[in-house]
Amino acid sequence: MILKKKLMAVMSIILISGLVLTGCGSDSSNSEKKEIELFSTKGGENLDILKQLANEFEKENKEIKIKITNPADAGTVLKTRLTKNDIPDVIAMGGDATFKELANAGVLEDLSNQSYVANVQDSYKKMVTDLYKEDKLYGVPYATNASGILYNKDIFEKNDIAIPKTWDEFMAVCQKFQDLGIQPLELTFKDSWTTLPIWNSLAPSLAPKNFNADRKEGKTTFTKDFKEIAQKYLKVLDYAQKDYMGTTYADGNQLFAEGKAAMMVNGNWTIPEFKKANPDVNVGIFAFPSSNDEMKNYVTSGVDVLFAVGTDSKLKEEANKFIEFMMKKETAKKYIDDQFAFSAIDGVVQENEDLTGVKEEIANGKVADFPDHAYPSGFDLASLLSKFALNKTNGMKDVDNISLFLKKVDEAYDTANVE
Repeated sequence: MILKKKLMAVMSIILISGLVLTGCGSDSSNSEKKEIELFSTKGGENLDILKQLANEFEKENKEIKIKITNPADAGTVLKTRLTKNDIPDVIAMGGDATFKELANAGVLEDLSNQSYVANVQDSYKKMVTDLYKEDKLYGVPYATNASGILYNKDIFEKNDIAIPKTWDEFMAVCQKFQDLGIQPLELTFKDSWTTLPIWNSLAPSLAPKNFNADRKEGKTTFTKDFKEIAQKYLKVLDYAQKDYMGTTYADGNQLFAEGKAAMMVNGNWTIPEFKKANPDVNVGIFAFPSSNDEMKNYVTSGVDVLFAVGTDSKLKEEANKFIEFMMKKETAKKYIDDQFAFSAIDGVVQENEDLTGVKEEIANGKVADFPDHAYPSGFDLASLLSKFALNKTNGMKDVDNISLFLKKVDEAYDTANVE
């Protein structure tokens, strides 16, 4: 009997040990998943949809885990990591100066020969390669955007106001709303980056065609070529709410969604924020009418999100597998539908009626890239525009403000233009 009890005790210990080992084995299996860091530079607007799509990918690829990093001031964080040779596996970012800096630093993989590149529209590939003047594709365009004037359709219809097609019509519409006691424009300059959409809408229509190339080579200046742009910029501010310098992006979006203003100068990326605040808001977007020549009034459209892979990533195969999943038409459609965006992938069409006002221009190629995408890294135009706007609120004469502003812009550009 004693022997039998001892035998049973030994067997119990073996059984328990087996269970413990089995448990450890399970944990080990989880820990052995290959974890890819997906670093997103957007301000959180697309975080939920990225998480959703990452979860879908993980269900299909159980051996891979996606870790999403989305810090505040992501551009600065990414540059800091560059100096530490700590580049993420996959980066989702805009086709902008920060991307250009990473590409020129040689820390991004050339993805030109990846199979998923074949379905990307050539025009958006060119927007990317034009940034660093190489044929290599260090980032694959994914989602594109449209900057212009967002407007409350109900307010326009109720007051029988048509969408303006020219600068003079736009000014007349602003004045009419003001006369009716309706706030024409809601601006959110507390967040300095929101000073850029007006500039990025005016410059493509009004600046000389080769300005960016000529300015880089020192053949011209902002002082010489941007006076009209600066004048019209200040004119737009005349129709903003009084506290536009103290209104945050989040608060302005809330106020606009509640119908407190007829228009806002920004991009399609704000529409999801409006819908969160008020699902019933009836919003549209149209091209900023910078000029009295309708043919020169482009939709400012660029690469809002591209995917890049770090050259030092130890999981390049898995990183490319994730990007390939994201580039599938059904996945890309989910993304643009959620973000009210457009796709760089052939055959993926934005069908939301809120974007009807710019869809035709984009489809017909009546678009211009964001001019600030071509500016040198370190050229902080947003801060200069904030000071420009602040000077206006403080009562500085427009002629003096414009002269000082353009001088400061040229000085800052020259300091940053060291490539």
